[in-house]
Amino acid sequence: MTEKENALKNIYTAGIKYVSDKENIEAEKFMENIVNGKTVILHNKNRDKFVGIGKDLTTKINASIGTSTNHINLGEEIRKAVIAEKSGADTLMELSVGGDLDLIRREVIGNTSLPVGTVPLYQAFREAIDTYKNPVKMPEELVLEVIEKQCADGVSFMAIHSGLNMMSLERLKKQSYRYAGLVSKGGAYMIAWMLENNKENPLYERFEDVLKILKKYDTVLSLGNGLRAGATADSFDRAYMQELLINCELCDIARDYGVQVIVEGPGHIPIDEIEANVKIQKKMSGDAPFYVLGPLVTDVAAGYDHISSAIGGALSSSFGADFLCYVTPAEHLGLPSEEDVAIGVKSAKIAAHIGDMIKLKKTGDDLNISKARRNIDWESQFKYSIDPEYSKSIFKSKNSDETAGCSMCGEFCAPLRVKKYFKYEIKYGKKA
Repeated sequence: MTEKENALKNIYTAGIKYVSDKENIEAEKFMENIVNGKTVILHNKNRDKFVGIGKDLTTKINASIGTSTNHINLGEEIRKAVIAEKSGADTLMELSVGGDLDLIRREVIGNTSLPVGTVPLYQAFREAIDTYKNPVKMPEELVLEVIEKQCADGVSFMAIHSGLNMMSLERLKKQSYRYAGLVSKGGAYMIAWMLENNKENPLYERFEDVLKILKKYDTVLSLGNGLRAGATADSFDRAYMQELLINCELCDIARDYGVQVIVEGPGHIPIDEIEANVKIQKKMSGDAPFYVLGPLVTDVAAGYDHISSAIGGALSSSFGADFLCYVTPAEHLGLPSEEDVAIGVKSAKIAAHIGDMIKLKKTGDDLNISKARRNIDWESQFKYSIDPEYSKSIFKSKNSDETAGCSMCGEFCAPLRVKKYFKYEIKYGKKA
């Protein structure tokens, strides 16, 4: 049975125990959210790694890695996986399109304790190119075979582009123009396949076959966003909204089938549209977990898109988004390096924390580090920071006397100057 089916029967699984203990949430409440489709446990029956995503849980971060057709280095991708986990990612997506895809995926899974996700269309089209020299000649059965193979390897969640059907494609045609065109690799290849073959997307037409495989392994369905906006000017256009409508309908079907499901979102989106985007998805999907790429709130930050993404991610999380896909400084420019991966994860961690301060009122560490700054307690400042090792290294490189204020102000350190005049011990009857 899937985690959803177990929760429906009030069966207390290892996954439910692990997540409820880690998140400090009552198991009964947690199980109710799973039953109602508001929360999922990323899991695979062949791999006991658990991460909870959804209502009442902390915002999670995904790091995406993988080869391209221009750069294939298995050792580098394994190192990226290790770095992503060490930097604080909650999940990993293995998105390789070049090299021995089965070997790369299995080696990555074997070198991380994080739940791993994939986009099976990538491998299906890669194999079609290798076998038939043309991706549009991909047999329908091939994508189902790839889904089965990847699930059997222990993949915990899959981005499946089922909402990209003839109806959503019709909206795109009638819309006639997009500033950034199509930016989803899986979406673009599937649209080409549909148009060349004049056939419906098999991931939509044979959706029940997809669900049967996912249910067999308890792999979470992530309803992909093949028509996501690649420019802020394309946000909320008719093509995107049509796909979102279909994905929310498919979300209901998956729930009824006993499959855990999350819904994916943008993309690029102006900062004043983020709240509406989250609320519309939550309303239409019955509060399904919302997985957002970034989102990026401007199109001009090439080289700094991790900052643009952190702004969008923080706001999305604060309004109720549950799962952030990191963006690295290399976004729009090239394949991310190992350093880019670390920066992307840490930027997303900051965004998730900012969102959780509002969404879950998680402000304890902020209060602790503020008091440590007031008291000039450097070790506590390092302890409660997002990246203790990094913050400590900066301090060590710029200061020689740990008992005094830092070199920013020197003798003009405000806390040092007034420390003897004030005692901040009691506030409203409680110790501060």
